[in-house]
Amino acid sequence: MDGYYSYNDNRPSNAANGQTNDLYNFDDKTDQFNLAMAELIINHDPSPIGVHANFIFGRANVLMHSSTDKNTDNYIEQAYVSAVPPKWHGTEIDFGQFVTSAGAEVIEAMNDWNYSRSLLFAWAIPYYHFGLRTSTPVTKSWTAGLQVVNGWNDVVNNNGGVTIGLTSLYTKPKYNWALNYYVGPSNTDTQNGYRNLIDTTLNLTPTSKFAAYLNYDYGQNRTAASGTTPEDSAHWQGGAVAGNYQFTAHNSFALRGEYFDDNQGFSTGTAQAVKEVTGTYQYKWEQGLMTRVEVRHDWSNVAFFHKGNSEMVKGQTTVTVALIAFFGPKH
Repeated sequence: MDGYYSYNDNRPSNAANGQTNDLYNFDDKTDQFNLAMAELIINHDPSPIGVHANFIFGRANVLMHSSTDKNTDNYIEQAYVSAVPPKWHGTEIDFGQFVTSAGAEVIEAMNDWNYSRSLLFAWAIPYYHFGLRTSTPVTKSWTAGLQVVNGWNDVVNNNGGVTIGLTSLYTKPKYNWALNYYVGPSNTDTQNGYRNLIDTTLNLTPTSKFAAYLNYDYGQNRTAASGTTPEDSAHWQGGAVAGNYQFTAHNSFALRGEYFDDNQGFSTGTAQAVKEVTGTYQYKWEQGLMTRVEVRHDWSNVAFFHKGNSEMVKGQTTVTVALIAFFGPKH
């Protein structure tokens, strides 16, 4: 269970933009209490066959599964069957709907350092895929994978083509490096025009109390019209850096900064370059219960953010208080 209260100093009205924090997802409703997510997770590890399902409710479900989009499964974040064939040296095969391998953050806020998701998470990468994925430990440090899926955020494909994903994770005691590449047709009702995404994250854990990451994304979507050049295609890219310091078993503080360039407005709907800085304090009351207090400031090179009923400005500042509770098996 993940609920929050958010305050936006622009005080955007319901008539302006549905009373939301622009560029946010899941915790986007402002100047009110709201349920970001209620989730039920069912899991049986493969031995050699297993199943996993995440059922979600609240704003996370609304934003992941639009009521007008019939190509998604409402209330489902993940639902897949897993297999670990004997004598395949640890190879795992999953089939169904699963979250993307791209990105430095995840859908569940309790597993992220900051409460609000980054610009890159919200606008540069997909949420999930439907299809087949594999992962194989090539060496003790390197795991590689192949995915064959129905594009981005689709259960039923609408263009007759598949997207290929290549994943790589290199792990050492003090760091790990993830590199992902997705390519395939993603324009509606046509196989013309491919979408490419390169995503990479370097996670650092130099001490037991401090951790950091660097995340970079580059995307390109070729238009469906024949004869177009790469220069005509929409491009987006951005970088993020974040750190988290654990002062005590109960107290921690995370800081994130990022830059996102949406040169043709393909992701955000407006051609712009936007930045944000976020600071999040977390207090863990007990195992499975935490409070977060977050201050975030976003600013753009154009007047993109709603203020009041009709005014548009170049920035917004929000303050959010969240309560997250988790109940499950003890580990």
